[in-house]
Amino acid sequence: MFLDVLRRRNPQFIEAAIQLHQEGRIPANAYVLDLDAVEDNARIFSDAARKHDLKTFAMTKQVGRNSGFCRAVMRGGIDRAVAVDMACAIACDRAGLKTGHLGHLVQVPRHEAAMAARALTPDYWTVFSDDKAAEAAAASADAGRMQNLLARIQTQDDIFYRGHEGGFAAEEIVAVADRLDALAGGRFAGITTFPALLFDNDSGAVEPTHNLTTLSRAAEALAASGRDDIEINAPGTTSSIVLDALADAGATQCEPGNGLHGTTPLHAIKDLPERPAVLYLSEVSHLHGGRAYCFGGGLYIDPVFPDYDVKAIVGAGPTTSEQALASVEIPPPSAIDYYGMIDCAGSVKPRAGDSVIFGFRGQAFVTRAYTVGVSGIAAGTPKVETIENIFGVAEPWPERGQPS
Repeated sequence: MFLDVLRRRNPQFIEAAIQLHQEGRIPANAYVLDLDAVEDNARIFSDAARKHDLKTFAMTKQVGRNSGFCRAVMRGGIDRAVAVDMACAIACDRAGLKTGHLGHLVQVPRHEAAMAARALTPDYWTVFSDDKAAEAAAASADAGRMQNLLARIQTQDDIFYRGHEGGFAAEEIVAVADRLDALAGGRFAGITTFPALLFDNDSGAVEPTHNLTTLSRAAEALAASGRDDIEINAPGTTSSIVLDALADAGATQCEPGNGLHGTTPLHAIKDLPERPAVLYLSEVSHLHGGRAYCFGGGLYIDPVFPDYDVKAIVGAGPTTSEQALASVEIPPPSAIDYYGMIDCAGSVKPRAGDSVIFGFRGQAFVTRAYTVGVSGIAAGTPKVETIENIFGVAEPWPERGQPS
């Protein structure tokens, strides 16, 4: 679905990716990033957040913690990251994007707490339980720090993705805050949940969840107990146009991820201020039985929409033509995505070596794909800045891939 938006709002990006691939300068099985568009998007977002006095932490997992992406985000005015896990925090820190928020969605393992406290020094550290709070506080005390702790809260009728469950009982938040304040090395700083906002397919809009109501009620209870300056972290489906709603609900922190590369669900159906800035690049491997097979490795499509006809641009030269579009069968999540299968019955007649361009909402960090940062696209002078793995570590692909 995002390919339509890419073709219309950033066609130069598609053409540049094909050209670079055909010249042997970037690999197949790669999430390619338009770094200039990312910088512009980050600036749009940070300016909007500043008007509401919202702290902004960038999520980088969807694009594999790419260091070029991190630096583009910083140039756009966002200087902190939210780390989905320790690998995320380490990669962002290495790129210069410091840790604003750690521990949400994935708690910090016990024997990594010391490294988190000493090396990453997060501004905020989310904990789901007294045990994890004690670990974070003890590690911070040993490091000579006082750590701001966010309590992840939940109550009846809140929603979680399966496997994301956990958190303190929202009804007990005042007592939870007191317990966290009593920890040497820790102090209660605020509350969080996920998701606070979700896209609704029926209405075609981003809607508040019951979780956001839970945050508001907990904040009221904390205020009634005499606490003020409470941080309210409310992530989920975050683009610049939802910041009014978050601020009205009392949020003090926001965490754009897909919004920074124009792939929230709402970006697929409406032209939002952020432009699409990521695509997935593959290559035709071989033909068999009336289909062309393109390399996989990163064919994970985040299932925010019902199943739809996945299409790709296929060709040996730069193009965004409708005549270059072909339907592609993607292996189900239960299978290994060695290949995608391109329909050859239409106008597209693929050949081995052709570039294949997808536009979808991905999650690079759960794949075995490359991530590639490219600058200069709008100026017509595309330059490959970074080729990395999903941990934000540089790969020596250019040396392996240069034509002889």
